[in-house]
Amino acid sequence: MCEAIADVDPASGEPRGERIELLVPDEARRREALAHMRPLALCAHAIAFGDVWLRDTAPIFLLSGKKTMQAACFRFNGWGGKYVLTGDDHVAERVAKAAEVPRVTHDWVLEGGSVEVDGEGTLLTTRQCLLHPNRNPSMDAASIEARLGGALGVSKVLWLNEGLLNDHTDGHIDTIARFAAPGVVLCMEPTVGNDPNDRVLRAIGGELEGMTDARGRRLEVVRVPSPGRVVGEDGEVMPASYLNFYIGNRAVVVPTYGSPVDEAAVRAIARLFPTRRTVGIDARAILTGGGAFHCITQQQPLAAEADA
Repeated sequence: MCEAIADVDPASGEPRGERIELLVPDEARRREALAHMRPLALCAHAIAFGDVWLRDTAPIFLLSGKKTMQAACFRFNGWGGKYVLTGDDHVAERVAKAAEVPRVTHDWVLEGGSVEVDGEGTLLTTRQCLLHPNRNPSMDAASIEARLGGALGVSKVLWLNEGLLNDHTDGHIDTIARFAAPGVVLCMEPTVGNDPNDRVLRAIGGELEGMTDARGRRLEVVRVPSPGRVVGEDGEVMPASYLNFYIGNRAVVVPTYGSPVDEAAVRAIARLFPTRRTVGIDARAILTGGGAFHCITQQQPLAAEADA
């Protein structure tokens, strides 16, 4: 994943993609990471954390006018108290400090994987997650919409109902609907028999087709295949999703699962990102913990120079 994101030029050895800021739990792991990944010219930060799901524990970086950057830091309660691990509730503030970005603290629970924005005022989320009583029990939909508007600058919130079977996050949006561009949203459709999410996926596609964004445009809904039934060593269905991809400056990194439709899904996503190289990488090892590439990353936008 890191190699695809960094996109090292084989001729010059210089990364052409993003600069990778890697979190490691201690100094020994930092040295190990640098030794194994030296060609990527990454920067490793020794910041204690409980687990790898940086999308949910790190700050959400915001730009205003392409020059002023802030790190929005929310409370983190271990996905509603299910996985409370030492260090995770301090990752956001420590990442903001390491990035030298001003921090804005919000005293309510929000995970980055539970929201998807188009950059033009529209936000997608699910009722299953944001209205779950294990997050913000005193807040209703209207209260949450107001808080999202104030914290993230969005003007319209679009609500889907529920997420994938056995999703530990209570229905994070980043496994069921993603923006490819303003007005263009991806979802999955069942293409392999015995898909455990057949009903949910069909409902999501139908709901999205009836929605309009913050600028009044009816959403263009693009369907990609679902990986179907992906099970763990215990025989339980895992929340596998091709939509948990990471969009980089030069590459889109798509998780694959050994499904018969892996290649078709990667090709379908690639068509939406013609200026980038789309790479499919086996994510089954990461999925054993409940997520994929979008879940273990958090992008920081590049702010223009003050005098630019």
